[in-house]
Amino acid sequence: MPFDNEFTLGIEEEFQIIDPNTRELRSRVNEILDEGRMLLGEQVKPEMHQSMIEVGTGICRNVQEAREDVIKLRRAIAELAHRKGLAFVAASTHPISHWADQEITENERYAQMIEELQQSARALLIFGMHVHVGIEDKEASIAVMNAARYFLPHVYALTTSSPFWIKRNTGMKSYRYEVFKQFPRTGMPDYFTSYGEFESYVNLLTQTGCIDNAKKIWWDVRPHPFFPTLEYRICDIPTKVDETICVAALLQAITAKLYRLYRQNLGFRLYRRSLIEENKWRAARYGLDGKLIDFGKRTEVPIRDLIIELLEFVDDVVDEIGCRNEINYVHTILANGTSADRQLRAYEQSGGDLTAVVDLLRKETLEGVM
Repeated sequence: MPFDNEFTLGIEEEFQIIDPNTRELRSRVNEILDEGRMLLGEQVKPEMHQSMIEVGTGICRNVQEAREDVIKLRRAIAELAHRKGLAFVAASTHPISHWADQEITENERYAQMIEELQQSARALLIFGMHVHVGIEDKEASIAVMNAARYFLPHVYALTTSSPFWIKRNTGMKSYRYEVFKQFPRTGMPDYFTSYGEFESYVNLLTQTGCIDNAKKIWWDVRPHPFFPTLEYRICDIPTKVDETICVAALLQAITAKLYRLYRQNLGFRLYRRSLIEENKWRAARYGLDGKLIDFGKRTEVPIRDLIIELLEFVDDVVDEIGCRNEINYVHTILANGTSADRQLRAYEQSGGDLTAVVDLLRKETLEGVM
């Protein structure tokens, strides 16, 4: 069954703006945005904290186009930042800086969010990557979302990049997990029997004043409120371009495989949110060094083994969507570790010097870019 140009890709990355001398975060996004919007238009935008800048690719027909756009955007931000005496890094927490020292972007949406969520919003100094995979059929998008949830902890473990928080080694591979769960409507969604049931859920929250639109549902995966995409939001932002593209390709392949099963009327066992959250916690705590639960077998399995099983599961669609080379980079991540693993090694090798960690991040963020 050919896919006929399904599964377009879009990648959003949230970057840290730093002072290259002190390595601290700097609330100076407006200096970059003025020129950035002239060069990149809507592909660049601010976020809640002025020490963050978000970029997004266009709608990419395949992962090769996505790579070109990701590199173009990282290069542009690097050049813009350099002209202002700044730099940027890709990691989901900053190892040193405190959230209380960061300025909030003046924007009605952010002001409303802070009024509602208070310190939970002010302290949300985390950075992520979102991957959009195109699915036109709304019913199919719900069916794929339901099944894809099981694999998200596996993918999450490949992206961990936030072991430090406010000058402390947290003991976790992804402390972003702990920060973000203070927000409502985050984490793993439960499954829905139809798109209509999902719409009823959104309408209920809207009618009762919980949300003003579905963008305030911040699940790890969701049907996008305005675009015909399934939006994967669980990942830490990988530091290297090769990691970003590998994970985007893997999510594209998972989507394609589950879509094929749906079209063939082949069921996929669905698990409750509470069970999948157990695996998400393990991925956040231990990363690639941990074990996940195989709920069917009721046993723990090393996460590296389960990731290899995941590669086997999607193998029959990989060539059809043209992302085998990109997905093969999973083996490099398994061998060398994630950004979190490399940050922790740099921390240990430098005798606990967090500036050495920031320097590593700065170098790896531009690997293959400049």
